[in-house]
Amino acid sequence: MIKQPIFIALDVSSEKAAYKILDAFPANNRPAVKVGMELFYVAGPEFVRGLKAKGYTVFLDLKLYDIPNTVQKATQNLAELGVDYLTVHAAGGRRMLEAALYGAEKGAQIAGLSRMKLLGITQLTSFSEAEMQETQLVNASMRESVLHLAKIADEVGIAGVISSAYEAAEIHKITGANFLTITPGIRFAEDEQGDQRRVMTPQQAGANGADGLVMGRSITGAQDVVAAYQRATAEFLEK
Repeated sequence: MIKQPIFIALDVSSEKAAYKILDAFPANNRPAVKVGMELFYVAGPEFVRGLKAKGYTVFLDLKLYDIPNTVQKATQNLAELGVDYLTVHAAGGRRMLEAALYGAEKGAQIAGLSRMKLLGITQLTSFSEAEMQETQLVNASMRESVLHLAKIADEVGIAGVISSAYEAAEIHKITGANFLTITPGIRFAEDEQGDQRRVMTPQQAGANGADGLVMGRSITGAQDVVAAYQRATAEFLEK
């Protein structure tokens, strides 16, 4: 069970823009946040350290994908920031995922922190099945590919995966009891899909077995950010 199941995606281009969103929340009720490439590459490690110092749960979404040695060293450095979650591509294979786990453990030991949870990227929610098959030159269905990658991640010891909510229930059937499914591509019923292809509402995702949600525009673009966050949480917990 994730204590704060809704991660606000801080998909903005500056630290100032991020804090404009976060400052709407009272200090005693800070939301969990996702920091992706757009923000991390401009605000950097110091911004992440600042979030942790203020008490935020931080999901660092950098989607690491490289040779095992490089991923190991990168993961070690990121672990020393004290983040709670970090994404790596499950398609990097067993050796890369094992290297990421080693790096996460070593970084935590150096910093004297608990080891962050690694989450394996399966297939992006912006991909349709046809796009996936054409791009990756595979005949597998979206479902088959996602389940295959989730199974590898679980066997290696990764804490969970990022997938669409459509696959969440089936992932739980083939993985361990504590394996997490975190799902992006979440919108309120009245919102536009944008560049996403496989989307669900918070309530639908919860009912389909998702353990946590990543939500950006539906919350960050709302007139009342706090109310939108509270609505997402309530709808998700309806299940």
